[in-house]
Amino acid sequence: MDLKADSEDMDYKRPAPIEVFASRSTLHGISHMFTYERMCIKRSLWILFFLGSVGVLVMVCVDRVQLYFQYPHVTKLDEVAAPMMVFPSVTFCNLNSFRFSRVTRNDLYHAGELLALLNGRYEIRDPHLVEENVLQVLKERADFDNYKPRPFNMREFYDRTGHDIKDMLLSCFYRGMECSAEDFKV
Repeated sequence: MDLKADSEDMDYKRPAPIEVFASRSTLHGISHMFTYERMCIKRSLWILFFLGSVGVLVMVCVDRVQLYFQYPHVTKLDEVAAPMMVFPSVTFCNLNSFRFSRVTRNDLYHAGELLALLNGRYEIRDPHLVEENVLQVLKERADFDNYKPRPFNMREFYDRTGHDIKDMLLSCFYRGMECSAEDFKV
């Protein structure tokens, strides 16, 4: 086999000159910078304008990135005096969604895994992380030998085990008068 003969048979295509690419490109101005014509002033101006616009683009991008990393913020307050304001809406949030003291054996059976108290096999999850007195109660309630579960209602569970505003509201004053849990409604 002759290598010269093989190389002569192969048709090597040379890449098109930059002028061909520039004439077909949709990048504005590039066809004027790379052209077959020899107008030096026109080409120089197009190159100057193109590089100037790229420079402005880079400058604006750098400025915006720097502004972003400064984390600017604007706080605007408008104070309006209202002679008679209605009692405001208030949301109380407790990070402990449920009171453990209200969780029953049936609750553990149906929602123990959801509460991250039991694993999928109805066993206590991570017993080494649980306080000793809570672990004892959890062991008693998680004993499902000969246990016949009753139907479970998640809404009833939330209502029964959720926190009561009477327990959470320590003090409340509105317009100089004391308010209580009875002033709030769910």
